[in-house]
Amino acid sequence: MLKLQNISKHYDNKVVLEDISLDIQAGEIVSLLGPSGSGKTTLLNIILGLAKMEQGQIIFNDQDLSNVSMKKRGFNIVFQDYALFPNLNAYENIVYGLKNKKGLTSEHEVQEYIEFLELKPHLTKKIGALSGGQKQRVALARTLVMKPKLLLLDEPLSALDGIIKESIKARIKSIAREYKLTTIIVTHDPEEALTLSDKILIINQGHIAQFGTPQEIIQQPSNDFVKEFILGQLQVKRENIYNLFGEHYA
Repeated sequence: MLKLQNISKHYDNKVVLEDISLDIQAGEIVSLLGPSGSGKTTLLNIILGLAKMEQGQIIFNDQDLSNVSMKKRGFNIVFQDYALFPNLNAYENIVYGLKNKKGLTSEHEVQEYIEFLELKPHLTKKIGALSGGQKQRVALARTLVMKPKLLLLDEPLSALDGIIKESIKARIKSIAREYKLTTIIVTHDPEEALTLSDKILIINQGHIAQFGTPQEIIQQPSNDFVKEFILGQLQVKRENIYNLFGEHYA
């Protein structure tokens, strides 16, 4: 379990995050959702250890990680731009991190991840020859071979659309279930959060606007901001959400 307790961060007397507390259960997919500048990416970076908080605690499996370095936390992130090496082929990218972690993951396990993500036909291709969905799967495989304790995804679907986006959504869900891997996703898109997550944290100007299941957020929005932010942005995707939540999306 990941516990965030009273996390706060300010910058030049401006609230970035204020008193953020929540519990995330093992194997859950949780989306951090909010408009640009709401603080969701800062919270992701604090969990990763890339940014410092001014107060609060991060507790993972009963261990206080608040002052533990990013390298020692054992969390891994897939960045929005994938951060793949263009001079290496897909396989070389996948196993790159294992050079300094000898014995962490066997070749048999690497091949299992490759099969799971259906990357075998693309292993010898350079990154520039891959589609957006294939690059995303390579980035996921590279992260999985490092056996992360927690998987963090920064806008994982923003560069994808249509069938490819739905395929990657299904992959992320499968990874969380298959490997019981707690997964935290930053997104600005309510539809992505509602259709991908077990729970959603909606952040507004550094404060928690609501934390709950997609059903709870659709059926019982906690305030006008949540209702307007969710429903306002979903108008163009009404049919997809209606199919999921029926009459509660009106």
